[in-house]
Amino acid sequence: MTKTMLITGASSGIGKATAKLFAARGWNVVATMRTPEKEVELRAFDNVLVTQLDLTDAASIRSAVEAAISRFGRVDALLNNAGYAVWGPLEAVSTDAMRKQYETNVIGVMETIKALVGHFRANRAGLILNVSSIGGILTFPLGTLYHGTKFAIEGLSEALSFEMREIGVTVKIIEPGDTLTGFKVEFATDDAMPEYQPVIEKFAQGYKPIKAAGSEPIVIAEVIFRAA
Repeated sequence: MTKTMLITGASSGIGKATAKLFAARGWNVVATMRTPEKEVELRAFDNVLVTQLDLTDAASIRSAVEAAISRFGRVDALLNNAGYAVWGPLEAVSTDAMRKQYETNVIGVMETIKALVGHFRANRAGLILNVSSIGGILTFPLGTLYHGTKFAIEGLSEALSFEMREIGVTVKIIEPGDTLTGFKVEFATDDAMPEYQPVIEKFAQGYKPIKAAGSEPIVIAEVIFRAA
């Protein structure tokens, strides 16, 4: 039986590379993104459904799951890949930015799992793959918000794995290092706080060689395929 994978954040980077890889290797793929009307490449695959999903909109998450089951009959695996990063001194970050960071990277992931887990429970089978980061294991300066969300993904995934065992579902964590993608990063700063400028400048210089040595998205996609 052909298996089906639902992927969040499939418009670019790791998500898109994974969608293409799984589709090319015979899986059905539900490629979700905030603006599916812009996607062209993935629509060329007969075994790919491109549909809308916004992690900050629970209704859109449920609609995407319903569309996936309607098209392919069942979903066997979920890849929680979508996310973004807010970087900068905590003092310079607005409360709205803090909420958006956690609503996207943590609450949205849990909402997506909740939307699918009843289906998995009915099938007594399923796989949840949560994309964390090396940033869920160690931290860099100015990454308070982003690292906080990735540490949360680590913790919720490990705890979730125990209850999922009871219904035949496996949970795995994917922990990429830096990847050569268009991953969205918002930088928060404030000219009224010059005391932070030295660490900002040091981080910017120190991070350049790390960024340059990043992996291509297909490398991470291959790891995800092995995990699945």
